Amino acid sequence: MTGRHSAGEGRGRDALGALGTGIMTGITLLFAGVLLLAVVIPALTGSTALTVRTSSMEPGFPPGTMVVVRPSEFSKIEPGTVITYQLRSGEPTLVTHRVSQRQELADGTVVLVTKGDANPVPDSIPIIEKQVRGTLWYAIPYVGWVTSFFTGQTKSMVTMLVIAALLAYAAWMVVSDVRDRRRRKTGIARPQGRFWE
Repeated sequence: MTGRHSAGEGRGRDALGALGTGIMTGITLLFAGVLLLAVVIPALTGSTALTVRTSSMEPGFPPGTMVVVRPSEFSKIEPGTVITYQLRSGEPTLVTHRVSQRQELADGTVVLVTKGDANPVPDSIPIIEKQVRGTLWYAIPYVGWVTSFFTGQTKSMVTMLVIAALLAYAAWMVVSDVRDRRRRKTGIARPQGRFWE
């Protein structure tokens, strides 16, 4: 009777352990996925990760959304495309709005008229080619607030630390799993004593 009760408790602990491991694995994979999308992919593809700071693109891109933009041919940018551009040519301030019109001026220059999704009217100044930094590739809600805390060298250091921690955790999970399988295979029993009876 006592032995059966102990076995039941052992199975309960095993189930809780498996549940905890599953939750931790899920969190780790989620975190690794966000890191991949926010840092690794932009770095490998020459794209740029930026944070939306205003409500002009709500509801699709609320403040805190991380947008990843990649270089695109100006001639292929059509109305409906979300672009990131310099507010004024040569200045660092960037804006992410949707193209509402593509127009050709009298001198043959092609310009883009933009508009924030939440704004009632288009932006007053058309955009020329050299202002455009790229078109939207993908976006992740709220992640931008986190990534905005890390810039330059700090961002690189944090990225390396996180990658190292994820690799260490993954290695620990693999080693633990292999050890548990070997124990089950060889039939090593738990130590007997009053705590296990």
